[in-house]
Amino acid sequence: MGKTQKLWSCKEGILQCLILGVFWNVVSGQIHYSIPEEMQKGSFVGNIAKDLGMDEKHVSEGGLQLVTRTGTIQYFAFNFNSGQLQISERIDREEICARAEVCIISFQVIIESKLEIYRVEVEITDINDNAPRFASGKKKLRISEVSIPGSQFPLPEAQDRDLGMNSIQNYQLRGGSHFALDVQIGENGARHAELVLEKSLDREEQSVYDLILIATDGGDPIKSGTTEIQVIVLDANDNAPLFTQPVYKVSVKENIPKGSPVITVKATDIDEGLNGEIKYSFKKITENEDKIFLLNSTSGTITLLGHLDYEESSVYEFEVKAEDGGGLSDWSKVVVIIIDLNDNAPELTIRFFINAIHENSPTGTVIALLNVQDQDSGINGEVTCSIPNQLPFQLKKSTDNFYSLVTLSDLDREQVADYNITIMATDHGTPPLSASTVLSLNILDTNDNPPVFAELVYSFYVPENNLRGASIFSLEAVDPDWSENSRLSYSIIESQMRNSLLSSYVSINSETGVVYALSPFDYEEFQEIRFLVKAQDGGSPPLSSNVSVTLFILDQNDNAPEILYPSPPTDGSTGVELAPRSSEPGYLVTKVVAVDADSGQNGWLSYQLIKATEPGLFTVGLHTGEIRTTRFFLEKDVLKQSLVILVKDNGQPPLSASITITVVLANSIPDILTGLSNTAVSVDPQSDLTFYLVIAVAFVSCLFFAFLLVLLALRLHKWRNSQLCDSGSVNFHGVPASQFVGIDGVRAFLRSYCQEVSLTSGSRKSQIFFPVGSCTNTLTPQQAPNNSNPLLILGDSKTNKEDTVTNQVSL
Repeated sequence: MGKTQKLWSCKEGILQCLILGVFWNVVSGQIHYSIPEEMQKGSFVGNIAKDLGMDEKHVSEGGLQLVTRTGTIQYFAFNFNSGQLQISERIDREEICARAEVCIISFQVIIESKLEIYRVEVEITDINDNAPRFASGKKKLRISEVSIPGSQFPLPEAQDRDLGMNSIQNYQLRGGSHFALDVQIGENGARHAELVLEKSLDREEQSVYDLILIATDGGDPIKSGTTEIQVIVLDANDNAPLFTQPVYKVSVKENIPKGSPVITVKATDIDEGLNGEIKYSFKKITENEDKIFLLNSTSGTITLLGHLDYEESSVYEFEVKAEDGGGLSDWSKVVVIIIDLNDNAPELTIRFFINAIHENSPTGTVIALLNVQDQDSGINGEVTCSIPNQLPFQLKKSTDNFYSLVTLSDLDREQVADYNITIMATDHGTPPLSASTVLSLNILDTNDNPPVFAELVYSFYVPENNLRGASIFSLEAVDPDWSENSRLSYSIIESQMRNSLLSSYVSINSETGVVYALSPFDYEEFQEIRFLVKAQDGGSPPLSSNVSVTLFILDQNDNAPEILYPSPPTDGSTGVELAPRSSEPGYLVTKVVAVDADSGQNGWLSYQLIKATEPGLFTVGLHTGEIRTTRFFLEKDVLKQSLVILVKDNGQPPLSASITITVVLANSIPDILTGLSNTAVSVDPQSDLTFYLVIAVAFVSCLFFAFLLVLLALRLHKWRNSQLCDSGSVNFHGVPASQFVGIDGVRAFLRSYCQEVSLTSGSRKSQIFFPVGSCTNTLTPQQAPNNSNPLLILGDSKTNKEDTVTNQVSL
């Protein structure tokens, strides 16, 4: 006893651990401690951090969480500084576990950083903190005087809330020489005392005996309780009451209402009169049972006075006494079995929850940790948790009705941005009861989607000569990601264009995708621009996509026709063509060749004869530009015909160019000379042009005859060569030829001229080229002469001015 007192005087912590014999072990995730009841608050229970394999630093960082049953008192708490488990509330074993032999308080410990669950059991051992107690008041025992020695009479039993050696171990009797005490041990180890009559009683000698019954426990120190027993000696009553059965058993549901009859006990007594009248009373009943059941002393009916709850107690046992008027009695045992009903819905508690998760989180990521409890027992207390099947989540059961909510498949924020997860806990009772909770989970975006353009390839059209800085088109891409991951920027991937950078022509607004022209476009320089537009999001790392863009330049009529043939003279002279007088109607005199840098309708050319010396003598092909005769030449027709040809395109408004061509009418060279003389005389008799013409004709004639002699000599010398004007064998050096140069696939039209006559008089110089014969062979570019000067006639300044080839461009 002195040793125990010394142990109880020790301080908290390690000394208490040694004194109270606290021990622990960890088996399959379970930690077990054992402590006595009635320890002070803050007392040491166990080093939970050490038992979990954690150091003091990780205790606070790891986030230990103690989980107890909902609605129960939390008797323990963590000391995060020392990592110890301590008592936070007073523990009364008798209050928690009543008469249970083993009293265990269990709870769970969650390591939040690891999401590990450990079950902790703390066994509460009994101490001798309760003394035996009898029911209050003096107990009266009536014994007939005719009772024979050795007769036994039951005595009231004391109640001790402690267990084992700390409960009642012995009874003692004081104050009576006629009586002795017989202490018997029941099947469950409980002791009850009976009064034994040792000597016969004589009411006339002594009618009342006052006895003291003492009950003692086996604790250290020993505690005791007493009660007074008054024995009243009665007259002879030779028949005691008898119960119809030694044990009454009844099963009732826990939800029967107050006032309902539970069971009726029945005893009989064959005596008559007062000795046959039976009164019923509780013989052995606890304070708690006395508040629940009510016994009718006359009828023996036991009715429900309080509330039954299977979860508090599943069975009640007590004794009922039947006593007649003569003091004789009998005892019977009553057992009330409580039938459990499914009257408690499951309790669902969220112990850990993450309300947001990235969409690229791996499968199996823990979202929540839940604990479900049901106060019912048996099948009524079995609970199943579930979530809707269509969700990409799964509930996994761990230990002690703990469930973890984990991801079952990949998440995609672009399909579902948030989830409302309904967790349903349903027991297996009839009818089943359930509880539910809703977890709202947000899916956080990751940059897993590149920008997407609406089209794979874009084509846009813009007219040339556009305004500088004007917007020409816009592009737009979409990104299903969120926030910065969907914020797009546009750029043009640089490309080389005919020795020019693309950046000098177009630019793009990086935010809106609008493309601007930095300079006017020229269709004649390029007809299309091809480049790539890049759309990039703001994610990390960023994602991008490219799209091909073709910008087609539309032609405008901004180029006037350009006449290629006859070539515009550079010395102020007028181009001359020869038409024999023997030509028939439709004879091709020459052809005007022109091109237009524009395309399409803007490049379609038409030819018109807008001025002629002899109207109706010549005609021009509207689309071919061919100048042909319309009738036979007459003697009265002027030798030199001046034609003004207009070349016009088909644009809006149309642009044009013009050229003046001189056509000389003659069958032979002498005819030309004669015609020129006559023309000179008839045209201007008052001028001195005749004088100069005569001199020129004479000079030309002489020169012509000299040329013929030289040519004849050369021909004789080159007899082995081909004949004169044979296009297949003669190569004329320096022989001029008018030619029709084709542009973009137009054929070349060539005419060869075989002779050259040059006349010079005074300070004025005139060159005349005459054809000999009709050499209409078509020459290849290699065979064509290099001298492409047109046939020119230079006269006085007035005539020269009128006949000069002109190019007129109308804008």
